[in-house]
Amino acid sequence: MYKQISANKRNTAILLFIFIAFFIGIGYVFGFVYTEDQNSAIGFMGVFGIIAIIYAIISYFAAGKITLAISHAKEIKKSDNPTLYRTVENLSIAAGLPTPKIYLIDDTALNAFATGRDPNHAAVAITKGLLDKLEKVELEGVMAHELSHVKNYDIRMQSVTVALIGMIALLSDIFLRSMFYSGRSRSRSNSKGNGILLIVGIALAILSPIIAKLMHLAISRQREYLADASAAMITRYPQGLVRALEKISADTEPLEVANKATAHLYIENPLRNEQGMKWLNNMFSTHPPMEDRIARLSKMGR
Repeated sequence: MYKQISANKRNTAILLFIFIAFFIGIGYVFGFVYTEDQNSAIGFMGVFGIIAIIYAIISYFAAGKITLAISHAKEIKKSDNPTLYRTVENLSIAAGLPTPKIYLIDDTALNAFATGRDPNHAAVAITKGLLDKLEKVELEGVMAHELSHVKNYDIRMQSVTVALIGMIALLSDIFLRSMFYSGRSRSRSNSKGNGILLIVGIALAILSPIIAKLMHLAISRQREYLADASAAMITRYPQGLVRALEKISADTEPLEVANKATAHLYIENPLRNEQGMKWLNNMFSTHPPMEDRIARLSKMGR
């Protein structure tokens, strides 16, 4: 577990470095395509590099708040829901963590997630539907799972990934739209080198969604297994989480506030209507198959 925590911290730094390098490289390609000038391309590269660094810093410190805002999550106090608050508070003590901020998502779908950059700046969120339908031991299992993500520093990498994927998608969209609208007015006297870079730029823009998906997959499915196992250790009752996961997997309602950038944060894929072919979904999912998670937890309870 301690190795996983160290790996999560290290991988977050690597991810930020790759993102900045990727952004600088795209800045050069895009700049050369638009200006057909080497010096201007280098200038674009510098501007994109500065933007990338600023955005990476903002992502690191504000990604958790951005994620909660995207999810329409509202913070609650102890007086709003004493049962939920006491549950999280007691589990935090058992896990050796400060009590995170607690948020409620006004949606009848069954789901929950954790976010933040470290245990001292963490938050857990749960949908109203899940809160209403879980029994006490099941609620403890789910909250222990989310607190395990906090303790293992999964939340740092998850939150930063949400912000970076959004920026990559935005960059791709801007470039493709600009190429579409300016294509008819561009001179046909492009040099061979510029033509190659144009092709490279379009290819990068088209491939950005795939890169974003690979970043999703960088959030290893093993972390979900680890969070499940850690939750069982905190509660000392694996069956509580098993029963909760069974209820969550039986729910077919999609979570309206979720999107492809935030889906990997949740305890289970919230985009129920976008699952597609099961084998293909399992291959590219950031979550392990629910039946496998339940089977592993069930063995722990024997």
